[in-house]
Amino acid sequence: MASLAEAPAMTAAAKKELMRREQAIARRFMGGVPWFAVFWAFANLATWLALWPLVILGYLPLWAAFPIATLNVMLSYLPSHEAQHDIIARPGTRWRWLNQAVGWLSTIPLVLPYRVARLTHLEHHRHTNDPARDPDYGTRAKGPVDAILKSIVNRQPRAEGGLNGYGETLMRLGRPDVVLEGVLYQMVFYGLLCGLAWAGFGLEALLLWWLPRHIGLTYIQFFLSWAPHHPGEEQGRYRNTRAWRSALGNIGSMGMQFHIVHHLHPTIPLTRTPAAYRALRPVLEARGCELDRI
Repeated sequence: MASLAEAPAMTAAAKKELMRREQAIARRFMGGVPWFAVFWAFANLATWLALWPLVILGYLPLWAAFPIATLNVMLSYLPSHEAQHDIIARPGTRWRWLNQAVGWLSTIPLVLPYRVARLTHLEHHRHTNDPARDPDYGTRAKGPVDAILKSIVNRQPRAEGGLNGYGETLMRLGRPDVVLEGVLYQMVFYGLLCGLAWAGFGLEALLLWWLPRHIGLTYIQFFLSWAPHHPGEEQGRYRNTRAWRSALGNIGSMGMQFHIVHHLHPTIPLTRTPAAYRALRPVLEARGCELDRI
């Protein structure tokens, strides 16, 4: 392997051998239903839903429910992400209904329709760091503070980045029906917030859904979009993302320290990416990938 990595110009034969090794290693981490992701999806949603009657009926103080709701929103995206890549079950297989159920239900607290998330995310994989075609390109920022501010700015009226830019991507893909789904989700969301406020539960609506959603979106966009792709200037299979060391660790960064594995082999479940990264690292080094000391 060292001779391949040290060669000044890798030959076609060397590249072919590296690809063979890479695919053989990656296949060891694929397959099976990631039951942890399924449990995560439904347990997280059930916890968030339970907060509403617990708070409204006085069994749980709102100040204690607020951080739980915020954590629920932060954790709501990744199970759907597994479903977006058909990791839970491929089309036509026994558990396909479960794949779709996880995809649709887990992102309810995030107010993100499954088809909007799936189509835009797959487009991100096809065109990572492409200014014209990557729907997540608008999350690029100079540093961590700027990335947080960019996420907030992108959610303002008439902003063009973040979720506000997904509609353009979907129209380019010829899916106005999915754009309509996104619009309907937002209408229902704000309608429910207004209804709760009208009924005297304005603070509950604010601290169990509206504010947790905005905090969750910032957190998700920081760790899933900005950090693993920063500085977001290169394209190509081995240079459009990286392995990096997070101050919050792999769990605190939602497993994104090893995001390079996901981009190279999207059907490896999230919980197996650390082990897959360690096994693939010699190949990634030979390919000239950007790898931090992890």
